[in-house]
Amino acid sequence: MSDLATNMISKEEARRIAGQSIMIRMPETVLSEGMANFIRENHIRAICLFRQNMVNQEQLTKLTTDLREVMGPEALIGIDQEGGAVVRATWVPQPPAAMSLGASGDPELCRQVGAAVARSVKALGFNWNFAPVLDLNNNVNNPVISERSFGADPVRAHQLASAWMEGSLAEGVACCIKHFPGHGDTHVDSHRDLPKVDKSRAELDALELAPFKAAAKNAPAMMTAHIVYPQIDPENPATMSKTILTGILRDEWNYHGVVITDGMDMHAIAGRYGVGAAAVKALAAGADMVMALGNTETQIATLEALTNAIVAGEIPYASLQKKLARVSQLAQTYPSLSGEYAAQTDAADRVLMAQAWQRGLTPYRQPVAPQVGSKIRLVISADVVSDGVSEAGIPAHKVTAMLAQIYDVDTVTFDDANTFDWASLPQDGRPVMLASTVRIRYNAHARQTWRPDLHLVLWNPFQTLDIDAPALITYGFAEPAIAAVANWLSGKVEANGQVPVANFDQLT
Repeated sequence: MSDLATNMISKEEARRIAGQSIMIRMPETVLSEGMANFIRENHIRAICLFRQNMVNQEQLTKLTTDLREVMGPEALIGIDQEGGAVVRATWVPQPPAAMSLGASGDPELCRQVGAAVARSVKALGFNWNFAPVLDLNNNVNNPVISERSFGADPVRAHQLASAWMEGSLAEGVACCIKHFPGHGDTHVDSHRDLPKVDKSRAELDALELAPFKAAAKNAPAMMTAHIVYPQIDPENPATMSKTILTGILRDEWNYHGVVITDGMDMHAIAGRYGVGAAAVKALAAGADMVMALGNTETQIATLEALTNAIVAGEIPYASLQKKLARVSQLAQTYPSLSGEYAAQTDAADRVLMAQAWQRGLTPYRQPVAPQVGSKIRLVISADVVSDGVSEAGIPAHKVTAMLAQIYDVDTVTFDDANTFDWASLPQDGRPVMLASTVRIRYNAHARQTWRPDLHLVLWNPFQTLDIDAPALITYGFAEPAIAAVANWLSGKVEANGQVPVANFDQLT
């Protein structure tokens, strides 16, 4: 007998449940009447905001206030404020990337940074931060994780991420660990295609699953990965796998927090399954909330598919009630509030972030800074656009400006690392600095022919392995990271960080 026969769920009730079970995004910086009506009519209580929604603190605070008034007291307003290159509000104190914190290896510093991040986003009206990342750095060619991970060791990664989370929760902002069961060992970005991690359960238990299992004891929410683990479930990505979301997470680990999917507009899902069908499968598999981050058209398609599935009894009513209760509990425990980010707190948190970035500075092959006031040459990418996950990388002129305070700088930019001819650089005795400001690893051409005297690795630490040169690794390009580089070049600070990946020198 179907669930419909025993509960007689009306279409109106099913639509309400569907609306309460999705998180949306929108393109606006000011809440329009049309979007407000869409939210009300579809019972939406969760929204994730991105850079496109943000102008400044005053505008964003007004937007989140208006959203909260429309969505009600259980509003969930989310943000990706991980740190490093993955931040959305860029005018608040900028936190180090997870791997920078991993390089310092200090749980107390992680706790303080997590708390400071929470203070800044809470003042803007956010009550749910999709961080920290618990994926491991066990694949140097991963195109999307890299510096977002605390490191390669599961015990240490959990220890640092857990401290970061404790800081956030203490300040009243819910965290969401991600991307369960683990996105670290992939060669493919799930925003673009469907990755696979072909490992046995025993192998996953020893590595990828370990930090998630440990964190599941106190994490209020967990985000799923759009990845197939064929030795566990050969048919479904984790987001739509009952074996993984219910069998492992709920039944084996007894996890009681909220499970939310990653963005269902990502090609790994939308391009293969369709957003509506995928949303139904995700809730049926064990997710509590679907991240419907497409446009209004795909959000409506998701709502209709869920509504029809609920009416048809495809997702048990008792299960739906438990899902709604978990999400409500999250919103009640971590309410969205109007706040104030006092100037004194802002200033103190900026000092903290600067110190944290500096402590992550990592030397490779004993780098030596050129003498202050000497002539140098900078080689750097001309422009770095956003990859859709991270913010746009630092432009060449900002790195030049930083170096110009210390040296006489001649800047040479390139558009394409695949074709740039290192031999074309003038042979005039200037030491050459290469500043790497993109996430993508270098190709064979650069590996074989580029020979800087000093490599400033300002984003992906694994680019260090591509270039045969001493290097200084920052794990990011935020202003305090660049300031830390300037202080190191000027001899004001030391670089004492350690890459949190075993046998880093032996990797390729």
